[in-house]
Amino acid sequence: MCLGIPGRIVEITDAARKLGLVEVAGVGRQVNLACIVDEEHPLEACVGDWVLVHVGFAMSRIDEDQAAETLAILAELGEVQEELAAMRASGKA
Repeated sequence: MCLGIPGRIVEITDAARKLGLVEVAGVGRQVNLACIVDEEHPLEACVGDWVLVHVGFAMSRIDEDQAAETLAILAELGEVQEELAAMRASGKA
């Protein structure tokens, strides 16, 4: 199953490559932010945004309430633990 996991962008790590550090339940991972950047919402405005992360890309911006609701549902399903373990194994933890 492919999941989009909510996370919050905490810093821009490489502006030239549009990379940022996203935290999901205390786990940090470098993520490509190119899909959520445009003229109206430039890269530097992304810090603090909540996003859905899938395979190393921030796919869309969401609001904090949506993020909390999604994380709660995933936790109930037990899937968030599996995704967090994969993030820890593959990137910055």
